[in-house]
Amino acid sequence: VRILRNVEKFRTVFDFGGRDVAHWFPGHMAKGIKQMRSNLRNVDCIIEIHDETLDVRPHVLILNKMDLADLSRKKRILQKLQRDGVKNVLFTDCLKQRDDSINNVMMDVIGNTERFNRDEITNYCVMVIGVPNVGKSSLINALRRTNLKKGRASRVGGEPGITKAVLTKIQVCERPIIYLLDTPGVLNPKIENIETGLKLALCGTILDHLVGEDIIADYLLYSLNRLQKFSYVEKYELQGPCDDIQKVLKHIAVKIGKTKRVKAITGIGNITVTVPDFTSAAYDFIRCFRKGELGQVMLD
Repeated sequence: VRILRNVEKFRTVFDFGGRDVAHWFPGHMAKGIKQMRSNLRNVDCIIEIHDETLDVRPHVLILNKMDLADLSRKKRILQKLQRDGVKNVLFTDCLKQRDDSINNVMMDVIGNTERFNRDEITNYCVMVIGVPNVGKSSLINALRRTNLKKGRASRVGGEPGITKAVLTKIQVCERPIIYLLDTPGVLNPKIENIETGLKLALCGTILDHLVGEDIIADYLLYSLNRLQKFSYVEKYELQGPCDDIQKVLKHIAVKIGKTKRVKAITGIGNITVTVPDFTSAAYDFIRCFRKGELGQVMLD
């Protein structure tokens, strides 16, 4: 009880320290958007895995990684999306071996929609879009396993930027013949504010080193404490909740055995000393959050 009482003294506002991560738009993103637009005439449906808008074709909105999310707000999320005119919404976990729900909704959408200039074509083409590291390639592979009983055709990874360009068509269904286009993850060229940028970085949408593992880890600690999600205490065997990221990272580094050797200047010459590796500790802390090992967290 005494330890939890100290939580009342924790930060209520995060100090961004004048940092700026509001511009992260690599060349492959600009190229990817251009390629997507040029391919729209050949597309029957868009599967959207975030809130980017390409209002040209019917689309399905996939809210992926449901195994990591706090779904207590699911009803409220659906109601808001319906008010915004978004009808086909699915909560999914595309790392599963099969996903019939996506398949069924996709089939329904493309089977009941005008085909614009593609009436004479017997096969279908679906474009998958979304922010980096949201699970687009995993979705394509899940559909191939569901319909074709085949393994992955699109490379996946745990960091943004795996897919660099709009790829050739990937077949995901035999009857009817359906192809999917994988696309590079894209962000808005300008992120609206620093906190939005940190939330994107925390979710793995922006490469960690572009923001800094230390600042991402500190924002994660601040957010967990603010939401009173203290599972990190048990995970890393801390004495109790802590608001000092340096103390937390030092403890994590010792626990996972991550150290580094650095030179120290003393009055008798230079010596090499072993110190905790705070960067490795920060990465481990962030990785555990992304894998859901720190509990289900909803960042407002």
